[in-house]
Amino acid sequence: MLLIVSFLLALIPLLGIAWIVINGLIFTVDGLFMGLILITISGICGTVGLFELRKGKPSSSSTGRVRGSVADGLVQRGKVQSVEFFEASVGQPNKSIVTFSDGSKSLVTMVFEGDLRNALPIGQKVEVTVRKETGYNILVNVSYA
Repeated sequence: MLLIVSFLLALIPLLGIAWIVINGLIFTVDGLFMGLILITISGICGTVGLFELRKGKPSSSSTGRVRGSVADGLVQRGKVQSVEFFEASVGQPNKSIVTFSDGSKSLVTMVFEGDLRNALPIGQKVEVTVRKETGYNILVNVSYA
């Protein structure tokens, strides 16, 4: 439904631009600015529609990244490409951003709570078990291959 509405809202401003051109107002300051505003609205709504269209289709690169789930949480397998650690403000949890490679060109990036630089060495093939808690990924188990 959002897909149809987005494309409809992208089409209506284009009809307004056509009306401006037909009436010969395109060469006035008002006509130029109105045309710019209408083309911007159309572009935004069209982009939202394209994202919805792309989101609706499962792509081969997005399936199979998270390999499975167990009682403890999600399981992710792959080679650790990078681990970046960020210290947070007082009262906030520190975060680690970990990038995994599954052997092909696709990369999976996950955000974890805490410092994982020692737990996930770069270049090592690992299988991690993750659980979500209060919006953050918590590392439950690491198996090295």
